[in-house]
Amino acid sequence: MNVNDSDKIVMLLKDDGYETTQNVECADLILVNTCSIREKAAQKAFSQMGKFRELKERNPELILAVGGCLAQQCGQKILARAPFMDIVFGTHNIHDLPKLIRRVGTNGSRVVETAFTPSVMSLSMTVLPEKGAVSAFVTVMQGCNNFCAYCVVPHLRGPEESRPEADILAEVRKLADHGIREVTLLGQNVNAYGGTVRGGHTFPQLLRAIGRVRGIERIRFTTSHPKDLSEDLMRCFAEVETLCGHIHLPVQSGSDEVLRRMNRGYTRNQYLEKIEGLRHYCPGISVTSDIIVGFPGETEADYEATLALMETVTFDNLFSFKYSEREGTAAVGFDGQVSEPIKSRRLQRLQALQQEHTLTRNRMLEGGLQEVLVEGVSKNSDHDMTGRTRSNKIVNFRGGRELAGKTCSITIKKAHLHSLRGEMAEGVECPCSSK
Repeated sequence: MNVNDSDKIVMLLKDDGYETTQNVECADLILVNTCSIREKAAQKAFSQMGKFRELKERNPELILAVGGCLAQQCGQKILARAPFMDIVFGTHNIHDLPKLIRRVGTNGSRVVETAFTPSVMSLSMTVLPEKGAVSAFVTVMQGCNNFCAYCVVPHLRGPEESRPEADILAEVRKLADHGIREVTLLGQNVNAYGGTVRGGHTFPQLLRAIGRVRGIERIRFTTSHPKDLSEDLMRCFAEVETLCGHIHLPVQSGSDEVLRRMNRGYTRNQYLEKIEGLRHYCPGISVTSDIIVGFPGETEADYEATLALMETVTFDNLFSFKYSEREGTAAVGFDGQVSEPIKSRRLQRLQALQQEHTLTRNRMLEGGLQEVLVEGVSKNSDHDMTGRTRSNKIVNFRGGRELAGKTCSITIKKAHLHSLRGEMAEGVECPCSSK
């Protein structure tokens, strides 16, 4: 979501005459778009802001702005901690940014704008891709109504708001006309899409409609909540040809007691039933997830239940974190806080187990053919191209730059922890699709 928001900010400011630069020394305006989901992210954001203080002292005309979730959470407090900042804008106020910048430029006053609005004006902004881009993000809804005990998102992004289906389809068609072949649908709780739009639209209906858009070869979406993963949505993985076989489905814990205290709205067995259903409709589906260790009250037995769930599911990949207390969430008042050394030990063991699972899952692809949408030149070598499988795995292979934007048959030769090594398939007609 933050990447998509940053793209919208760049688009807005281009209309106001700004151009991007890779050299901060030359900048007239620097914006920091922040996350506040965990304490480490907040610390990194303040550290980044601090790096620009000297630039501001050397150039008082330089405008410094901070937005995103940390700005929404802290508001005026940011100016107390970082008095050299000029603008603080919240998650509902992106559309106001040009006006706020002009205000600072005119009278030099500092500005804080973090008020929630009845509708998020930036939600429907379409960001056209740069030349040569293969994939694009499309925000279909924003906000969350779940109030998990550890999560600040409902407080910082506001309640769920879904875009009209017609607006989303118009954006996807426009992206396809500009050469985009893959769209990723975004939302804090994307499979709850449709709750605030007229006509009873659902997320599965939206997926089927996008699946009929000419030129779009692949559809992805993130992030899903297990309690909102319906049978109809699972069925889409078998029925919508362009829907990729990958889902990010955060479980957070394998313990029913911890899930209850987290207010997640499902049990361990219900989560496993969802996984079983997904693999029924899409046997080769790649499943990734999130897990938090050290949530207040988590016992060793609770933690072992999480490891046991991992062994049962064998996720393709996992984003795992130590519990981080966030101001305003219900868990701040919970007893049974877990010590940092225990959190660290649990996280280290869990991550080691997941590395085994990830490598095992990747090795299952060795020797087989994969359809790879080529994104461009590999970061590892100018002689290699890189792309992703339908299951969202990175593949590097030897090839020419003319392959960028095409879908090619690649034989997987070697599996690594974070990527796959492949070769253009010999004797197999390449289903490359020209942009």
